[in-house]
Amino acid sequence: MSDSTAVKRQTRLPDAWTWGSLVLAAFLMAPIVSVAWIAAFPSENIWPHLMATSLPVYVSNTVILVATVGLGAAMIGTGAAWLVTMTDFPGRRVLEWALLAPLAMPAYIGAYALVDFLEYAGPVQTGMRELFGWRNSRDYWFPEIRSLGSAIFVFVMVLYPYVYLLTRAAFREQSVCALEVGRALGCSPWGVFWRVGLPLARPGIVAGTAIVCMETMADFGAVDFFAVQTLTRGIFTIWLDMNNAGGAAQIAMVLLIFIVMLLMLERSARRGARFHHASRVYRPITRRVDRGPIGWLCTLACALPVFCGFVLPVAIMGTHAAAHFDMWLEVEFREAAINTAILSALAAGITCMIGIVLVYGARSSGLAGPRIVAQISALGYAVPGAVIAVGVLIPVAAIDNLVADWIEALTGLDIGLVITGSAAAIVIAYVVRFVAIAHGAIDGAFGRITPSMGFAARTLGSSKLAVLTKIQIPLIRGSVLTAAILVFVDSAKELPATLILRPFNFETLATIVYNSASLENLAEAGPPAIAIVAIGLLPVAILAGTLNRSRPGEGSAL
Repeated sequence: MSDSTAVKRQTRLPDAWTWGSLVLAAFLMAPIVSVAWIAAFPSENIWPHLMATSLPVYVSNTVILVATVGLGAAMIGTGAAWLVTMTDFPGRRVLEWALLAPLAMPAYIGAYALVDFLEYAGPVQTGMRELFGWRNSRDYWFPEIRSLGSAIFVFVMVLYPYVYLLTRAAFREQSVCALEVGRALGCSPWGVFWRVGLPLARPGIVAGTAIVCMETMADFGAVDFFAVQTLTRGIFTIWLDMNNAGGAAQIAMVLLIFIVMLLMLERSARRGARFHHASRVYRPITRRVDRGPIGWLCTLACALPVFCGFVLPVAIMGTHAAAHFDMWLEVEFREAAINTAILSALAAGITCMIGIVLVYGARSSGLAGPRIVAQISALGYAVPGAVIAVGVLIPVAAIDNLVADWIEALTGLDIGLVITGSAAAIVIAYVVRFVAIAHGAIDGAFGRITPSMGFAARTLGSSKLAVLTKIQIPLIRGSVLTAAILVFVDSAKELPATLILRPFNFETLATIVYNSASLENLAEAGPPAIAIVAIGLLPVAILAGTLNRSRPGEGSAL
């Protein structure tokens, strides 16, 4: 064996960074493994009872909800993306970024606003009774507000931006040559969209729709408020109402199976759907100017989703927030805001540090194994918060009790439950749930750094830690900051995991909104709801800035 071969094999052996990334990946995967273990070996097996009673209802409602929301979001997101990309209609510049605004609106806040607006005592039905002289609900018919249909409407209105974002990027990256060929062959504008634009944008549409479906399956607040029996709501019902962790874990495994099936379907739908420009010269798409009636119809079509998914809910909850201005000054609100900020900041910082270790360990090792494990461990974003909460709470509580008993046996001091008795378990759940955001952003940033810089520094005697801290982190700090903001915002909006893992008498902005809505006191939910939406506008502003900076013909950074 030559000396060069021996050196090459030595350098490819796992080092401390590789082992560190593998340990962190195992930590991130532990909650999912824990759920599978608890489901397979429950203390009380109620699976036959679930199969005979509630599980078919949970499954059927979940399938209907996910399928209809995915279809609706795909139609609205794709249509809006095509219009703002291909047509210059009145208000297009504003609507191009305004269509992203519903990203800041959590589904549960949209649900509360819709019910408050359309319920019997709301402004719509009150105005109808005053206008037509009706005395009570027996004098007229009005659709049921708390229903599956209302849940579908809310989810579509707040989740379509995922499809819009990715599809718009796909449309912008298409060369005008492909569209001109379709027009030359006699296709109408509709024919060009259906036969040329839509197939070329299919990967983006499928990816955006998959995200919409996963977000729908993960939701608890909206489906609980609308009284829709889904798998996520079933986890809460079986665990909290029936006090059966094994049954909750079994339902969580059913939900995980649906997530895996959805991911496999998404990959299958995108398989082979990669298109390349045949022309050597890229020419950007030229928008068709339309300021007539058709142009105004385009304006209306793009403005309606923004109005229903953002403007109307903000107006409703903002009215309550203004009417209850004193709540902004209450101690409970300030404590909840501080708790939200601390938990979200801790989650953002920890996820970014873990993301750096995972990516750098996998890339510096040169081995395929660490990279694959890191990618698998970053799949937590596809797992609902309720499932992660189940996987975090039970094993962490067992460890907490063992440590407390061990310390008490040695010292006689009862320290209580350190992790589950504090907010540490919430931070762990946030990290497991949202580390995929940091991993994706940091991995992409590392990919844009030329490897020669690191090789040169290593040749000059710098350690891997020095290369990381002095060269690579300064180069990727913008992507790290963006990832931190996204994790902060998602953590502030997270409801299911926070509800399950929070200690007694510990509140965040999301739990205050949920508690007020559960008590049918939607007016007091206004101030924290507006605060959450304001926080959610941070990534929307970042994305809007990216849209404004990207010029046609350059593609999209999104």
